[in-house]
Amino acid sequence: MNALVYPKDLVVLTADKDAEFAIRGVLARPQALGIRVVSADFFRHPEKDPGILFHARTFLQPFAASHAHALVVMDREGCGQERRGREVLEAQIEGALRDTGWADRAAAVVPDPELEIWVWSDSPQVDTALGWKGRQPDLRDWLRSSGYTQDRLAKPGRPKEAMVHAMRVAGSPRSSAIYEQLALRVGLSRCQDAAFLRLRDTLRRWFA
Repeated sequence: MNALVYPKDLVVLTADKDAEFAIRGVLARPQALGIRVVSADFFRHPEKDPGILFHARTFLQPFAASHAHALVVMDREGCGQERRGREVLEAQIEGALRDTGWADRAAAVVPDPELEIWVWSDSPQVDTALGWKGRQPDLRDWLRSSGYTQDRLAKPGRPKEAMVHAMRVAGSPRSSAIYEQLALRVGLSRCQDAAFLRLRDTLRRWFA
């Protein structure tokens, strides 16, 4: 079946609101991604990351006839199968979707260890979004002195914990809108995380 006959371009299934807002922000920048404008429907799985891993196929099966592609996003951390690598988990989800009518039209993206690894680019927009702009020590020095990184260029090994802690210190309220704000404002080329690059390349392949 030709993709042009589907009423909608994309259905996106995420484990939580944070991931949904991040993907919304990315898709809102088609020119930066090198894709056309995409029509998308968004859903969050009620069982979070484990629900995505084990039940995405059931959740998304009804959309196989109405949407050209399906994108699934979950964290490796918290999925219940943390001992398995990111690529293994992605392949597991895609294999299940392939058997329920999606063929090669679906893709899974698993940030490792979690979505917040995408937050920690070297953009000054990160400081602004987390409420750290103008503070001393600056955010990178604070990460190092707090034990989250070994040097200024490294990303925190515990990215979500570091983000939550930084915002608490700065007195900044945490909101899912922060993820969309960062996706809208940070240069997409700044994020070299493997899962993010997989997301970018998949969208380009589908919607160039």
